Amino acid sequence: MNTANKLTMLRVVLIPVFLAVLYIGFPYSGYVAMGIFIFASVTDIADGQIARKRGLVTDFGKFMDPLADKVLVVAAMLWFVGTGVMPAWAVLLVVAREFAVTALRLIAAGNGRVIAAGKSGKVKTACTMVCVVELFLGFPTWANWAAVAVIVATTLYSGIEYFIVNRDIFDWKK
Repeated sequence: MNTANKLTMLRVVLIPVFLAVLYIGFPYSGYVAMGIFIFASVTDIADGQIARKRGLVTDFGKFMDPLADKVLVVAAMLWFVGTGVMPAWAVLLVVAREFAVTALRLIAAGNGRVIAAGKSGKVKTACTMVCVVELFLGFPTWANWAAVAVIVATTLYSGIEYFIVNRDIFDWKK
């Protein structure tokens, strides 16, 4: 297993640790969980850079890297829903966008086409990870709503952009 894939697997392993820290709830567990989240997010950046720089892009990495990102982020968001920091409808939009883009990629793959992550998708991921950290910091309610607004806006924008840019995948005449 190459270095990039090891970092992806580390992120996968950190997800249950992250959740355990949150749900066990010892003093400062929110800050410890935030530290785990930040570390896991940094491994996402590192594994992508390593894979591209060293030519280590693998099918495992193409599958597990985005899956690990999504599970990590959704796990954090569901925690915030449970604690009343984030509304459930915002998480539903994030999850729906992920399912829709995944379906689009599957349709494209069935037609022999690969849809790579676009710039707006990468911006969405970065903004979401930064905003999740902000939510952990426990700023005033208006700052939390601003973070949720950024997550929702970047999620909607990138999802819509994927469909507009790749609209030719759908053969509407069938």
